[in-house]
Amino acid sequence: MTGDLHHLTIAEGVRLIGQGKLSPVKWTERLLERIEAIDPLLDSFITVTGGRARSQARRADEEIRQGRCRGPLHGVPFALKDVIDTAGVRTTAASKVSAGRVPGRDAAVLRRLEAAGAILLGKLTTHEFAQGGPSFDLPWPPARNPWDRRRFTGSTSSGAGAAVAAGLTPAALGTDQGGSVRHPAAHCGLVGLKPTNGLVSRMGAIPNSFSFDCLGPMTWTVEDCAIVLQAIAGHDPDDPGSADVTIPDYRAALRGDVKGMKVGLVRHFHDSDLDTDAEVKSGVERAADVLGDLGAEVRDVRLPPLADFCACQWTITCAELNAVHEENLRHRLADFGENTRYRLVPGAMIGAVDYVQAQRLRRDLIRRINAVFEDVDVMLTATVPVLAPLIEEMKLSSIFSSRGGMNMAFSVGGGPAVAICCGFSEAGLPLSAQIAGRPFDDAAVLKLAHAYEQATPWRDRRPPVETHEQVEGAKVSHG
Repeated sequence: MTGDLHHLTIAEGVRLIGQGKLSPVKWTERLLERIEAIDPLLDSFITVTGGRARSQARRADEEIRQGRCRGPLHGVPFALKDVIDTAGVRTTAASKVSAGRVPGRDAAVLRRLEAAGAILLGKLTTHEFAQGGPSFDLPWPPARNPWDRRRFTGSTSSGAGAAVAAGLTPAALGTDQGGSVRHPAAHCGLVGLKPTNGLVSRMGAIPNSFSFDCLGPMTWTVEDCAIVLQAIAGHDPDDPGSADVTIPDYRAALRGDVKGMKVGLVRHFHDSDLDTDAEVKSGVERAADVLGDLGAEVRDVRLPPLADFCACQWTITCAELNAVHEENLRHRLADFGENTRYRLVPGAMIGAVDYVQAQRLRRDLIRRINAVFEDVDVMLTATVPVLAPLIEEMKLSSIFSSRGGMNMAFSVGGGPAVAICCGFSEAGLPLSAQIAGRPFDDAAVLKLAHAYEQATPWRDRRPPVETHEQVEGAKVSHG
């Protein structure tokens, strides 16, 4: 890790704050300066809340100096995907349809994070209503991948992936209904967690799919991911899908070895179910070898074909998307971007019989996943089948099919799944593996991911981001 403030992890920053070597004000100012310098190249932010951040940083600094520390997020900057409500600050969903929308109430996750003393830097770029993309016909341009600005950041928590990787924020919250946290985490070399459905409140997040919506953290390390999850997990009576369960100490659960943990390698997902890049396959296989060297028992397992999970997930999601946006689709269809229309309109064609049958299929798929979990503690596979593609090569057909990856299986299953960096391609692009677990066993997923991370050197490598001044005159194409 470098000594630069913008590359501090949450754990490192909090330790320095506790030692009196860093103030939340200094950390926040450094990140706001970096956003101003770097983000014109990446377009990861839609709104920067500089005034709010500075005020919160001063308050955190004063409270900590007075000995009133609220916990491991006190004084830590973060940012939110722009589908998560912020009272008094616009929440646009990157759409002309809601460009001027200013919520009157904070989302539940924001209330939890600010109660823990965290500092909001701003709202992050997303694909329109967390669908479609990358798009060039929206009010804001798509986010760019800091490993190579010509490339896709991956799915709809796109600004979150770019901002964390580029050192603009140590943490971000995204949403995930079919891989939208894990996909950008994979292409940007991050840790991205889809928690167990119901573990984190969805209240105040613009809905996408009632059946699959989740909110999850994106960070540089697994430890940081555990710290953020600790703050946002918990029952919320305002969310009808929220689960009332005991919340363990996720950070403490990272300790100890993983000897004897049973890992099911879902090799057929990346070997035969999808056309997967050779470098991606090799990265996952090497990750399995590392886990074996750490004492885990790795064995091949089989789940239903990915095509079954994708058909189930897409039928349900398309119908629910149409229900969410039906009124605006009737009256403001032209205000949606082309990619979004490509996804939303087919939902009108899905009948009640199709929807019910897809929900029945989901129950059967969950049963079959749970049967495999009777013999293993976690499962391992690739996160995405390809390296980050060039943005200009993302056509409507590829945009639609690119989501039909390994992520959907664990979205359908409802349990936790975390994306972790497992190396780099010859071209220097991140590779990613995915670890999935039983519902509400998020701690086991994070423990194995942390053990792998500690045994490998990948967290020492950061993207070669240039400042706006260093590339003065360079023009990044927006289509």
